[in-house]
Amino acid sequence: MTVADLAILGGPPVRTRAWPTWPLAEESTIAAVTDVLRSTRWAISGPYDGRTCYERRFAEAFAEFEGARYCTPTTSGTAALTIGLQALDIGPGKEVLVTGLTWVAPASAVVHLGATAVLVDCDRETLAMSPMRAREACTDSTAAILVVHPWCSVADIDMLCALAAERGIPLIEDCAQAHGARWRGQRVGTFGAIGCFSMQQSKLLTAGEGGAVVTDDPDLNDRLEQLRCDGRRFVEAPEVGRLELLEVGSVLGRNLCLSELQAAVLFERLSHLDAQNELRATRVRCLERLLDDIGGVTYLLRDDRVTTPTFYNYVLRLEPAAFADAPIDVLSEALTAELGTPVNPVYEPLDRHPLLASANQRTGGPRLISRGCALSEARRARQTCVTLTHPVLLDEVEGMEDIARALTKVQRGAGRLRGLHVGRRCMSF
Repeated sequence: MTVADLAILGGPPVRTRAWPTWPLAEESTIAAVTDVLRSTRWAISGPYDGRTCYERRFAEAFAEFEGARYCTPTTSGTAALTIGLQALDIGPGKEVLVTGLTWVAPASAVVHLGATAVLVDCDRETLAMSPMRAREACTDSTAAILVVHPWCSVADIDMLCALAAERGIPLIEDCAQAHGARWRGQRVGTFGAIGCFSMQQSKLLTAGEGGAVVTDDPDLNDRLEQLRCDGRRFVEAPEVGRLELLEVGSVLGRNLCLSELQAAVLFERLSHLDAQNELRATRVRCLERLLDDIGGVTYLLRDDRVTTPTFYNYVLRLEPAAFADAPIDVLSEALTAELGTPVNPVYEPLDRHPLLASANQRTGGPRLISRGCALSEARRARQTCVTLTHPVLLDEVEGMEDIARALTKVQRGAGRLRGLHVGRRCMSF
């Protein structure tokens, strides 16, 4: 092999076989969707047909899965975050601590409600919100902490819960990338006041789009139900042929309801989640044994308190000196060319993210700030880390070997990559 063999330079790639597809739709999933299509009810705003609707079935199943009392499904993860913040009375004049290295939704949900998103730097080892930086960012205006469990990590829940309790403010968990993860044996999403989930196309549990909020608080649950359904909630004794929604109107809600088609997919796919997570974890253990033999390539170390890790995206840290100081965007494109599957850098720090670049101007005032913190660890991660999407971890062991071979090949030819330029691509949600 020579450096001229790099696929990005026209050589043959390491991998030519297809990776496992995602999303998955087995016969049982198709049967659930067909059941909805043949019914007379495609939405919770349709008339009651004598059966428990799929939206309620999924809500009950996901609450049980999480170990939570209540679950409110929504149209998206962003909708889940939005109604979660609204239920906690987040709005103008209030500040919310937000992870500075994540997808834009947590910050944009805060900004759209007229509150201020205060960006907090990440921990170097986990890339999740740093509890120490969160403490430094708190002020008398801090009304909530919104923490994301990112990629294949869980934030330090113990310290963040302690900080929230000390300040007398709620902790909101964004678990869009951590379906099924456990901290000290307890599912993430159940430590704070609310836990928010996304079921978008790329997620570990997906219906193409969708979301959910879980909580143990009955008052919060009542507000959440109304906020996502135009001020309505389910009646206790539905009648066939009539809507099973009661117009309460104690809060001003919107229509953010999950359709019966999406709910049926989620209800059915939930039964597969734990097994798929375990398969990914098995493949990661194999991959990490291979990575240990490649100098200059490391991975995020997992906290022993994470008793069930999940792998939405698997993060690799590439030491610049080991890759001839080639730009991370070029290295990610080179790996993509070798493997035939997207290998992306991590997100831009939110203060530089193009989707939030003009947030302050659009909202007429400072709504996105990074108080006393340069997000230095987030910037370091953006310059050194790439991610593998979770479907590759459903492949056979040979797929892990292909990943290791691609890393070795790109490392050997990295000197040829320093002069290349690649355009900005949209990273995954």
